[in-house]
Amino acid sequence: MEFLSAYSPAWLAGLVLALLVTGAIAGVLAGLLGVGGGIVIVPVLYHLFTLLGVDESVRMHVAVGTSLAAIIPTSIISARAHYKRGGLRPELLKPLIPGALVGVLIGSLLSGVFSGQVLAAIFAVVALLVALNMAVSKSLSLRDGLPGRFGTGLIGVFIGGLSTLMGIGGGTLSVPMLSAFRTPMHMAVGTGAALGVVISLPGAAAYLINGLGVPARPPASLGYVNLLGLALIVPMTMLTAPLGARIAHAINAQLLRRLFALFLAITAARMLLGAFDL
Repeated sequence: MEFLSAYSPAWLAGLVLALLVTGAIAGVLAGLLGVGGGIVIVPVLYHLFTLLGVDESVRMHVAVGTSLAAIIPTSIISARAHYKRGGLRPELLKPLIPGALVGVLIGSLLSGVFSGQVLAAIFAVVALLVALNMAVSKSLSLRDGLPGRFGTGLIGVFIGGLSTLMGIGGGTLSVPMLSAFRTPMHMAVGTGAALGVVISLPGAAAYLINGLGVPARPPASLGYVNLLGLALIVPMTMLTAPLGARIAHAINAQLLRRLFALFLAITAARMLLGAFDL
């Protein structure tokens, strides 16, 4: 690990602690708000890689790929926890899966073409919109129930494609969209957690393959998936995701949603400014 030898033990200990805390927060938020841990993991990894001097050409790709890989176990645990509490109904999830898989394929192909700057800009812009949605107390309401097969398929493509480009679980986009179709919040959160499994598995595999042999990646990276970050983040997300799901069924999370929206807006704005060196 010659790459890390330039940093003091205290700095490296801080890095480890930051990754552990990131995993813990990501897990709680995945279970509590259905936003997917990636909305926390990606910006934190992006800024940590910036501090470590990881080349800009791969910085965002590795952050996204590592996040998608970390989301796999988190989404599985969170989805199971919601299913046990009656917060996940297969009849709501199944119509979204084909479109989501098509979206993952499109997002995976585009991720191999887009620069890190473009990926960072996409993440920042969508994250700002998500933050705005979370800060508004009254959700958008369109109609009762999802549209027909074609419309639901398009929704799945949108969620799968953007989630793959951003390195986030499907819940970040699916929860507000399902809420707009007047799906009960607990059902929307549980469905979002399950979509995270559908999206993160093929998405992480795509980033792993796309990054094989690419120069300037940080050490301990397999493709665009950093194994060191994965090893520190995943155990914490697995421990805390069920806790978030329990809290979601016990409290009104509106204040927490607004506080997280503020954090997300600040983080996204910093990423957007950094992407264009402003």
